[in-house]
Amino acid sequence: MAQQASMAHWQSIIKILTNSLNVLKSNYVPPFLICKLFTQVFSFINVQLFNSLLLRRECCSFSNGEYVKAGLDELEHWCHWLTEEYAGSSWDELKHIRQAVTLLILEEKHNKSLKEITDDFCPALSMQQLYRISTMYCDDKFGTLVASMRAKMIGGSSSPSVQDDINSFLLDDDFSIPFSVDDIARLMVHVDIADMDLPPLIQEKSGSPFEA
Repeated sequence: MAQQASMAHWQSIIKILTNSLNVLKSNYVPPFLICKLFTQVFSFINVQLFNSLLLRRECCSFSNGEYVKAGLDELEHWCHWLTEEYAGSSWDELKHIRQAVTLLILEEKHNKSLKEITDDFCPALSMQQLYRISTMYCDDKFGTLVASMRAKMIGGSSSPSVQDDINSFLLDDDFSIPFSVDDIARLMVHVDIADMDLPPLIQEKSGSPFEA
């Protein structure tokens, strides 16, 4: 029951995404633009979840990592259901939060080398971000000490200003998912207006210019 309750939040997000997809498709929005929209939405989700993780100590824990991982699994399944035509690179937009969560729930992380962490588990994260996670992390499930991992983050950096630049760990919102007018023209779907149902408000207006 507790697990079902905790997943209700993620399922509500999936429901909103699905409803949005249905509205866009029913209004003949081209798949190209739907794909760009969801790519932007997932980019926003990535920034919000990742920054919350690094700003709030209660979020940077093993148990919260498991909770977010379960939600990310739901989003991944939704992207597969959506198909590449509509999902595009949406799943890739979550790479920062996915890798941060991988580090949170990684077993025996204190035994991993810095090279393993930076190359195998968290290649998209900067040293500042890894350092922030290691200093904020709380193993509220197993009580494992991660002091050795913190030392690796400090000693393994090639930059002497890791601690001085600690405020650089946050992600910035990117509101630009670019596409050109040529892209729109090339991928527009032809719609026969005769096959479309007019909105009720327009149907009520006599003498509408849309009437055949």
